[in-house]
Amino acid sequence: MATRPKQPRIPPLPPQERSASAQELLDAVRTTGSDTNIFSTFIRAEGLTRKWMPFAGKLATGKLPARDRELLILRTVWNCEAEGEWAQHAVSGRATGLAGDEIDRVAVGPDAEGWADFDAVLLRAADELHQNTCISDSSWTRLAERYDVPQLIELPMLVGHYQMVAMTLNSLGVQVDEGLSGFPAAAR
Repeated sequence: MATRPKQPRIPPLPPQERSASAQELLDAVRTTGSDTNIFSTFIRAEGLTRKWMPFAGKLATGKLPARDRELLILRTVWNCEAEGEWAQHAVSGRATGLAGDEIDRVAVGPDAEGWADFDAVLLRAADELHQNTCISDSSWTRLAERYDVPQLIELPMLVGHYQMVAMTLNSLGVQVDEGLSGFPAAAR
């Protein structure tokens, strides 16, 4: 496995170097009082970022239940070792009702004690997509018991999207945002 950069290979674009259109785009995605490293780094490729953001936004408010979506994202970014994205989605996960111990348990995986049956199926589906680029028949059957067709289509798109984001963050050396915690200490 490749060693992750300890410093940004491409640093976030400082506010004084941003075009008006880049700043406008960043303002539209700001959820806190400050910029996130991911967006202020991605904005260096403004045209690409401008096209990517609607798809990312659609997935962020898609057909999957918010709690399920965050479980899938957390497991995906854990599998991809994208600590900065984990930190962001640990916050998002709490906002959807995930408890701190559940978020920490995502790192252990679908076989950890304490998961509700369907939560374990979601984590297993994320693992299968990561390892095999396909959801197994047994997991698919379980997912199809609860999800409709649009949700079944969205699930692998969501996981694939976050794998792409994780690859980009890892390769660019995007760091955990100030004030956020990375991976659970027990899982490191």
